[in-house]
Amino acid sequence: MSNEIEDVDLDDLEKRMAGALNSLKHDFNSLRTGRASASMLDAVLVDAYGSATPINQVATINVPEPRMVSVNVWDKTMVAAVDKAIRQSGLGLNPVMDGTTLRLPIPELNEERRRDLTKLAGQYGEKARVSVRNVRRDGMDHLKKLKESMGEDDQKLWHDEIQELTDKAIANIDKALETKQEEIMQV
Repeated sequence: MSNEIEDVDLDDLEKRMAGALNSLKHDFNSLRTGRASASMLDAVLVDAYGSATPINQVATINVPEPRMVSVNVWDKTMVAAVDKAIRQSGLGLNPVMDGTTLRLPIPELNEERRRDLTKLAGQYGEKARVSVRNVRRDGMDHLKKLKESMGEDDQKLWHDEIQELTDKAIANIDKALETKQEEIMQV
């Protein structure tokens, strides 16, 4: 296919659609699946020095065991704030203080919590699909603006290319969602 009309940037559309998948994977990392993961604390913000600060900017996060996360706070005056932020994060974790280190035992997930997490994963998946469809809409709107400068055949080819990118991106999102939901249910 010739790329004689350079105003339709398929590479840009593809990158933006891939961005939706990357964002979804990042969202999935914050879901607690019963296994310890340092990334599960990525969304936790600590009230540090008067502003909301990501936890990884005030502490080192390690996973010493499959069901344990260790948070080593750098400034001992921040330990209580980090503890409070983790407790209020909605992750269902109860830190155990040991000096400047907080140990986070990861409890087993019960069946109800697993179902809730799979629903939440589904919501994240739908958000990613909507993002991809918005990118598709932007591409189609741009294509409509070029209607005057291209023939119907070219427009149909571009339309099909954009739709193909969209279908591929949605399929990747669905596959990632299915994998995550299986992981949640079988932990």
